[in-house]
Amino acid sequence: MTETTHAPESSPIAEAKAAARLAAFARRKAAHEALGSAPVAATEALLRAFAHESAATVSAYLPIRTEIDPRPALAALHAEGRRLCLPVVEGPGRPLRFRVWAPGDALVRGVFGAPVPAKGDWIAPEALIVPLAAFDWLGYRLGYGGGFYDRTLAGLPGARALGFAYADQLAPEPLPREATDVPLAAIATEDGIFRPDAPAATAPDAPRR
Repeated sequence: MTETTHAPESSPIAEAKAAARLAAFARRKAAHEALGSAPVAATEALLRAFAHESAATVSAYLPIRTEIDPRPALAALHAEGRRLCLPVVEGPGRPLRFRVWAPGDALVRGVFGAPVPAKGDWIAPEALIVPLAAFDWLGYRLGYGGGFYDRTLAGLPGARALGFAYADQLAPEPLPREATDVPLAAIATEDGIFRPDAPAATAPDAPRR
């Protein structure tokens, strides 16, 4: 997979991202406390997004801290016959790898505390459901600062990344970004689906501004 270079920790862009990340975590925490971990409307929006996705193999994540919970949607996707997998962090500066997983499979604690499959085949997903701290109207995602998804997507040409978030994780202004940042194909929230490649005025199911 292609290695990407991210801004040094002391650079202006890194500092801007760090400040945006703190504000984003506060918005996400408030939304999580107000709406619960898995709002039904958000699950329904994510499944509607996948109604237009032919991907047979889907990567997701299991939530930590105040991340919105995709597990109800994953159960439905698995029931449809889609093959699920989870990301595994192998070390700093390396892309993610993906291990087959199905609801009920054994898990172990991975890097950063995220649950990962205890065993299973390594596969390459065709679509990815990704967690995020914030997103903007251009479809860019603010993650946790490790650059794992950017490196990974650079090595998965043709794979589509869909964000899953609370609507209030929408940033009030464009997020600071680098040339290596990869925009999402869509973001599903409890307010609907935002597709950044559609004009904001006509975007189907666009979340509120």
